Amino acid sequence: MKLLCISLGCDKNLVDTEMMLGLLNRDGYTFTDDEYEADVIVINTCCFIGDAKEESVNTILEMAQRK
Repeated sequence: MKLLCISLGCDKNLVDTEMMLGLLNRDGYTFTDDEYEADVIVINTCCFIGDAKEESVNTILEMAQRK
């Protein structure tokens, strides 16, 4: 199964995403940067401030349209 992971937000989110990807890699998942190639798209985000919330919603909607 090919995964695309998008990490939005602060550096803490990026670290969490990298840890998650490491675990998934260990379990045999493969990764892609192409949303059309991906079987699953994971978006790791937060929305503490309005701009972050808007970016999160826009990214989720954009990826949903492509899948």
